[in-house]
Amino acid sequence: MAPKEIRWGILATGGIAQTFTKDLTVDPTTRGVTKVKHVVVAAASSSSKKRAEDFLKECNWPNAKAYGSYEDFVKDPNIDVIYIATPHSHHYQNAMLCLEAGKNVLCEKAFTVNAAQAKKLVEKAREKNLFLMEAVWTRWFPLSIYVREQITSGRIGTVYRVQADLSMADDPDKTYADGKNRMVNMDLAGGAQLDLGIYALTWCFQTLYHTQPASERKPPKVQAAMKHFSVTGSDESTTVLLTFPRSEKLGGDAHAVAMSSIRVATDPAKKNVAGPAIRIQGDKGEIQVFPPAFRPLDTRVILSDGTVEDKHWAQPGPGKGSGFYNGFGETIQPEGEGQGMFWEADEAAVAILEGRKEGSFLGLEESIVIMETMDEIRKQGGLKYPDKIETLNYPVAL
Repeated sequence: MAPKEIRWGILATGGIAQTFTKDLTVDPTTRGVTKVKHVVVAAASSSSKKRAEDFLKECNWPNAKAYGSYEDFVKDPNIDVIYIATPHSHHYQNAMLCLEAGKNVLCEKAFTVNAAQAKKLVEKAREKNLFLMEAVWTRWFPLSIYVREQITSGRIGTVYRVQADLSMADDPDKTYADGKNRMVNMDLAGGAQLDLGIYALTWCFQTLYHTQPASERKPPKVQAAMKHFSVTGSDESTTVLLTFPRSEKLGGDAHAVAMSSIRVATDPAKKNVAGPAIRIQGDKGEIQVFPPAFRPLDTRVILSDGTVEDKHWAQPGPGKGSGFYNGFGETIQPEGEGQGMFWEADEAAVAILEGRKEGSFLGLEESIVIMETMDEIRKQGGLKYPDKIETLNYPVAL
C-alpha cells in the first residue's frame, strides 16, 4: 500500500523551524516508516511573505506556498497539520489560532507558558475533534523507546532514583547583556527552565511517570531552587527535587533531580567526556544516557552482575554522498544524518492517519502534568512572566 501523504504547514521561520522542515525532506523509509510521507505545502512568517519564501527555498520546499500572515496561513485548505515553532511565549495564541481554524497541531515545547493555557488548548482541540501534541522530539527517539523498555521489562529492577541535567554554558552577562535574547527575555517567556529544563523534566517523567500503569500515575511533589539572571529576572539556573508517589507494590516513592542552567554546562568540552547527562537507577542496575539530553546518541546499561552494555544510536538519514546537511544553531550533523525531528513528525502523521487525537509516548494529560510541575517550580522560584504572556485571553496581540 502506498504511503499516505501528510501535508504540513510551518508556522514561523526561525532556526528550529528550519531544522524541522529540513528533516521532513528525509524519506521516512530510511528509518523504517512506510505508512506516511511528509510534504510541506505552506509556511508563514510574521515579518513578511518574502521571509517565508526564502525560508522554503532554504529548506528545499520551493514549491510550497508562502504567507506573510498567520491569519491567512491557517485558512489554507491544503494543510493537514501545522507545526508551531514560535517562542513558547506565543504558543498559546498561535495554537489557539490554528485550532480555531480547524487545523491539527504539533506545537513546540514548552507546550505553553502555564498549565491553564495548556488545558484551554486541550479543551479546544477536543471540542474541534483535532489532533494536538507537544513536540518534545526526544520522546520518539529509538534510544528513548529502548530506555523505557529496559525499565518496564524490569531489567534494572525497580527504579528508585533519576538524575537529569541539561545545562549549556553561555555567559549571560556577555551574550545576553541587553536582555533581548529569547533565552532571557521575559516578554518571550525566557529562562533556563522552560527552554532547557523541559528536557531534564522529560527524562524524569518518561522514566518515573510514563512507565507506570496509567492508573498508578500521580503528579510529583516539587521542591525547587532558582537563581535569577540579574539583567531581566528570568531564571539562569534551576534545580528541582521531584518525589513521584508510588504504591508500595511498585516500590514506594521514587526521587528525581532535574537541573538546568545557562551559566554552566553538562558537557563543558562538548566531546562527551563529562559522563552521563541522565542516570536512571534501579535496585538491579542503572541506565546512563549521554549528553546532550535533547539529542542523546549513546546509552550504557550497568547491571549488578557486572554486565556493561554500550549502545550507539546514530540518527538515520539519506547517508553520505547525499549532500544533505542538517543541524541546529552552530551544530551541523555529519553529511546524510538527520537531526532527529522527523520521529515526532512521523508520530503526528501516523496519529492523524489512524484518527488518534494525541501522541502515544506523550499524551495531553502528561503534558498538562508537566506544565503544572513547571508552574510550581516557577512559583517556588518567584518567576512570573508579564500578564500578556500568562493570560488565557484570546486573541491577544504579542
